[in-house]
Amino acid sequence: MGVMYVRIPDDRLGVLIGAGGETKRHIESRTGTSVSVDREDGTIEVSAPDTGDPVGLMKARDVALAIGRGFSPERAERLFRDDTYLGVIDIKQISGKHEKSSLWRVRSRLIGVNGRARTRIEELSGCSMSVYGATVALIGQERQLERATRAIELLLHGSEHAAVFHLLARMRRDDAMNEATADADEPDRE
Repeated sequence: MGVMYVRIPDDRLGVLIGAGGETKRHIESRTGTSVSVDREDGTIEVSAPDTGDPVGLMKARDVALAIGRGFSPERAERLFRDDTYLGVIDIKQISGKHEKSSLWRVRSRLIGVNGRARTRIEELSGCSMSVYGATVALIGQERQLERATRAIELLLHGSEHAAVFHLLARMRRDDAMNEATADADEPDRE
């Protein structure tokens, strides 16, 4: 039997479980796993039978982690797709800010007034983003994660929002042009 353990904050355990255990059951049914929650220490045990799908085990773990990092269960469901991944960035490690007031200021830069900076990063990168505690969690495809991570790192190092958004827009445009070129280069199959 495959087993993975995850710890999430106490205040996110109820979200993971859901009303009447609904969210936990949904994760289990979508991934073919069993999810056990230890309310004492916030440990989540995700297990799958040996005959089960190891990818389902990892997906269940990632959904639990995403919920623990502040995503709603609905947004975390995006991780059930085969080409979608979870990335977590430690704000303290990148920014070097460890004091509570500095951390609050850095988090505020990432979120923006009324959440506009976060929304803009999500729109331009294609990722879903959650700022929780001293972390930024991202859900997206590989290229989307690369773009969003680059933007967050630049903001954490003090870059202007406008410059970062311009870079994100250019990266997205370049990716779209590269995909169009690759599609044009493929021979027609009939």
